[in-house]
Amino acid sequence: MSRIRAAVLGSPIEHSLSPVLHRAAYQELGLDDWSYDRFEIDEAALPAFVADLGPEWAGLSLTMPLKRAVIPLLDGISDTAASVETVNTVVFTEDGRRLGDNTDIPGIVAALHERGVEKVPSAAILGAGATASSALAALARICSGEVTAYVRSEARADEMRQWGERLGVPVRTADWSTAAEALSAPLVIATTPAGTTDALAASVPEGAGTLFDVLYDPWPTALAAAWSDRGGRVVGGLDLLVHQAVLQVELMTGRTPGPLAAMRAAGERALASR
Repeated sequence: MSRIRAAVLGSPIEHSLSPVLHRAAYQELGLDDWSYDRFEIDEAALPAFVADLGPEWAGLSLTMPLKRAVIPLLDGISDTAASVETVNTVVFTEDGRRLGDNTDIPGIVAALHERGVEKVPSAAILGAGATASSALAALARICSGEVTAYVRSEARADEMRQWGERLGVPVRTADWSTAAEALSAPLVIATTPAGTTDALAASVPEGAGTLFDVLYDPWPTALAAAWSDRGGRVVGGLDLLVHQAVLQVELMTGRTPGPLAAMRAAGERALASR
């Protein structure tokens, strides 16, 4: 039996839970001839890696720093991916094309919907990297008012305002030194690296709204723990990872996994064993 291959690429990649989630989905779907691996690939190595892939490959998941570097190597990208110039999924078609998509954006929306967040009047984003642009695109679908982005430089502020104009979202920027002000927003999306928001934990108000912290390891973050302690709703990085992975499985296999429980449970077990 010939194997059908898929994998996640990035650097660093050792921490990625994508193999655990995709393999759980394959098992649930009875796709015994599918395999999913991880490869440590940086921007310099990406073109050669993609060029060497054979017909047995169905798709790739991409993490940092490859989400924008992969675009010149593709034959086309979806409107969703084009809206933020960020690709986290590549599908190889039967006629040999390489097509890029972004499942982070609908994954954020789906994770929020699962926790009962359908619409918000305003929101705040902590950070201004590639994940922040995807978060802004997701907010374009569920936020009816202004989004405030808390950033560390004027260059980042300019980028977020430009993304807002492109996505049709009114964006106000504020300096990171005032980030504690973000915590009173109905929805706060934290997109920063581990440890960056720890100092904000002491400022979480009682009766906080919803925090979406995109990290999943370590979990909970100091901010997420404080948020829960003060009665707020918390959506975590594993929620995002599961929802975007379900969409990736659909794109790569043409099959829809059943309930998310199996994939989420596999992720929770992997995190608990670390």
